[in-house]
Amino acid sequence: MPVRADGGGTVTETMWVAASGEDLRAVARLLGVGPPALAAELLDPGARLLVADDAAAHLRRRWTDEGTTEAVVLHRSTHVTGRTALLAVASAWGCSSVRDTGTGRVLDVEPPPEDAPLTERFAHLAALAATRVEMAVALARDTGRDHRKDDGSWSIAADEAAHAAAVEVLAPLGVPVLSEERADPSVPEDRPWVVLDPLDGTGNFRAGLPPWAFSAALVDRGQAVAGLVVDLSSGRRWSGTAGVGAWRDGVPARVREGSTVVAPSGRVVRVPSTAARVRVTGCTAVDLCLVADGSAGAWHDLDRSGTHVHDVAGGLAVLAGAGGVALTPDGAPLRLRPDTGTLIRFAAAATDRAARDLIAAVA
Repeated sequence: MPVRADGGGTVTETMWVAASGEDLRAVARLLGVGPPALAAELLDPGARLLVADDAAAHLRRRWTDEGTTEAVVLHRSTHVTGRTALLAVASAWGCSSVRDTGTGRVLDVEPPPEDAPLTERFAHLAALAATRVEMAVALARDTGRDHRKDDGSWSIAADEAAHAAAVEVLAPLGVPVLSEERADPSVPEDRPWVVLDPLDGTGNFRAGLPPWAFSAALVDRGQAVAGLVVDLSSGRRWSGTAGVGAWRDGVPARVREGSTVVAPSGRVVRVPSTAARVRVTGCTAVDLCLVADGSAGAWHDLDRSGTHVHDVAGGLAVLAGAGGVALTPDGAPLRLRPDTGTLIRFAAAATDRAARDLIAAVA
């Protein structure tokens, strides 16, 4: 049956990213190696093990001398370089090409056609933008151009470098782009827009304390309909499209109810009566993705002043694709506006009931 690989478009053959011990053993058998030789690759965000009934491939993401990335096929059981699933993995990784080390063959990763749905075009360009941001942030590290903003948070050279890199890549979409680093453009109510947090978790980045992330979302009529969040400190990637699905490192992600709540950092962090524990990562974009992939049961900022749209939009799109919900303090579905200055407050959870229970517990 058709499947999706790593958040890309629908593929025409049954080939998927390995996610279990059974998948790992199947890949090892098809490649003719022992499972221990590949075990670490199953958990590495910079590697993918692709498997089908008749084929398998071991891929790694690698930087080129030109400053782009390519998906390198290190081992394969048969010819797979042109398979749609492999190209989808490369696209979602933000790679410009696929290289087969066995044959020396190199394929360019083509973008979706201009008449493709805007969500697919966004997903492809957002992945490329994240790759450009990785490089820009690394080059801007420790340049000394850091200062505190009026609200006490840090503005660092890497913020500006990340913004410039992402906006340049996303420009071909032809829609307004909002960012934490710029004044908001005017956006007509019926027009889609993109919102970025080029470097979420700046304090973490400056301290060298993971995670910090790139976050981007496509918003249409108040809803985050497609999004990408990349933990730049580890390489983990979450992507999602509302009504289609969500993925973490190429593996389908779904919400699940749980007793762990993730919350923004602050002087006081309360444990709601609905939670057994609270975790604080210091990176809101990643927090929402942890709810989306079932690592945590819920997130909220109800006991503080709120959060900006650029902090949450990418994660909200992943959450929507994973089947989760986001409700305002009065229990209404959250709607996003093209305003990066206004603070918004909400609870995100696996189910409507769980979100409402959390709201009641905090209130």
